Amino acid sequence: MTASDAGLSLTIPGPLLFARYAYPPNALGYCGPGDSAELLEYAGLGVVDRGLAAIAHRFLGAWPYLALIASASRREPLDADVVEAYWIGNRLLRNVPGSLFAAHLTDRFGLGLTDPAQLALLGGRPHHNFHVFAVYPWTGLLRAGPAAEPLGVLDSCRISWGTVTAVHGEAADVSTRPLQYVAGRLRLGDPVVRWMLTGSRGYRLTRDVQPGDVVSLHWNWICDVLSGPQTSELRKATSDVLALVNQALGRPAVGSALEPVVRPAVGLSGPGSGTFVPVAALPDAMS
Repeated sequence: MTASDAGLSLTIPGPLLFARYAYPPNALGYCGPGDSAELLEYAGLGVVDRGLAAIAHRFLGAWPYLALIASASRREPLDADVVEAYWIGNRLLRNVPGSLFAAHLTDRFGLGLTDPAQLALLGGRPHHNFHVFAVYPWTGLLRAGPAAEPLGVLDSCRISWGTVTAVHGEAADVSTRPLQYVAGRLRLGDPVVRWMLTGSRGYRLTRDVQPGDVVSLHWNWICDVLSGPQTSELRKATSDVLALVNQALGRPAVGSALEPVVRPAVGLSGPGSGTFVPVAALPDAMS
């Protein structure tokens, strides 16, 4: 893999766009294959080949959503518009009927996920932020308190946006609206400046950022510089899923994924063996 292999198209190829967003949780060991350094090199060099496509296929959290969006839009899972739809949002999300998305969630996660399937029927879309807020158990853990840890995970794992205010080598200051949990509801707070990574070991996920750039954020990394329409799509995807999840948090939701779940501990079965195991703590849950 060499920089000379990289294309010069102004349109970011789908596999490369996927690498930009998938690398941050992969580097933390939350999802995908074990060699995150290879994924960063692909993103940093701008190289697209069969090896990168094979890596993307091993992200078991994200790949089924890509396949769903692609099937509904008659595209390939790593088509650039499909990848953008999942991570940022675009018109392709609206090609997936609520009934199909609900069936997908039930098929994939089991009949116990009553709330995500219901939220899909109420307008949920196969966007990464829907997976974060509606499928992971962290939203439900807010109810049990204390809220600091689950709120921090939700805020880091969602795709968010902000404006670069200063650049410091392989890091930047970004003004962004943090996630808050107030009076039983999730909302975005007033802007705060946060330190975000732009690169590591000389590799960057996106081009050099400048003050004033609006950027997308994932697990304390800047993933991409957003256009105006992309920012609007991401804002809409986020506000829509927060409205749906707040509706679910406002009522009892026994047996749903919006509450902590109790399941048999790994390797154990039978009465008395139940142990709380957050889905997000399991392999590939953060994709």
